[in-house]
Amino acid sequence: MKGQTVIAGSWVQIETVVLEPGERTGHLPEDTRQVPLQMWVKGYLKEDGEIGDTVKVETSIGRELQGKLIAVNPPYVHTFGRPIPELLPIGNELRELIRRGQK
Repeated sequence: MKGQTVIAGSWVQIETVVLEPGERTGHLPEDTRQVPLQMWVKGYLKEDGEIGDTVKVETSIGRELQGKLIAVNPPYVHTFGRPIPELLPIGNELRELIRRGQK
């Protein structure tokens, strides 16, 4: 997508540095303090731009933010993490308790 114009109104993702390493609190582990605190935000592109450009977006709740354009039509990649073995049988156990209660 580098070199291609992304048109205003496109759903995009930006990144921005919230705190540089020297601005972070001393109460963090050393390896964490050595890297910037970054933020990634999805929103609608306010003006045409290209990947790598500094752009403004409007989020779905109306906030206007500025950052480096990193993706167009970004996917949702979050998960609920790995299953917790102790919780896996709960659905079946609950159904069995309900069946017993109905008799």
